[in-house]
Amino acid sequence: VKPGVKGSEIDQIVRDYIQQKGYGEYFGHGTGHGLGIEVHERPYVSSQDNTILQPGMVITIEPGIYIPELGGVRIEDDILVTKNGYELFTRSSRELIFV
Repeated sequence: VKPGVKGSEIDQIVRDYIQQKGYGEYFGHGTGHGLGIEVHERPYVSSQDNTILQPGMVITIEPGIYIPELGGVRIEDDILVTKNGYELFTRSSRELIFV
């Protein structure tokens, strides 16, 4: 994530990665969206949105994989687009916790 990149470009990178891991058929929505006044707003991080990211925009990256008869997962990262890249607001551990 960096300024000058389109939401659709980020979405394609995520889709390609999920496809390479064998889960492409289970990912059927956009990758993320803008976060601000509304919970879901532009820019959308999806194949249909060509908004060019600018410093100061806050977006989510939240791909989800849903496998019928098994379950699914979606983890959201909240990200500020900065002048030189991004700042990750999400501070959650990346460690998998089994319950």
